[in-house]
Amino acid sequence: MSRVPTAVIAALTLVVGFAVADLTGVRPLGGVVLVAGVVWCVVRARSAGRWRVAAVVLVGAVCFALSHPLGGVIGAWPAVLVAALVLGVATFALVDRSSAQPARVG
Repeated sequence: MSRVPTAVIAALTLVVGFAVADLTGVRPLGGVVLVAGVVWCVVRARSAGRWRVAAVVLVGAVCFALSHPLGGVIGAWPAVLVAALVLGVATFALVDRSSAQPARVG
């Protein structure tokens, strides 16, 4: 699992969390999936630095919140997919790409 980018897990957390809530009809269960995904991503990405991880968590919270009104405009699943895409891109830029770059000397 270590080869899977954190960005993929972050994006899938939104999608799977919504799917669980939608399919079971139990919204808090989807919330449990979201929280578990956030915790997993935070632990995994901690080497990127506190500020980067905090920024990703903030972007994730904003994506989650904005997906709700967006869902009224474009539909629930499309809104979740847009939010997941935005979160995935932000996570890649802030966490995955920064940890993949070699350390600078000098």
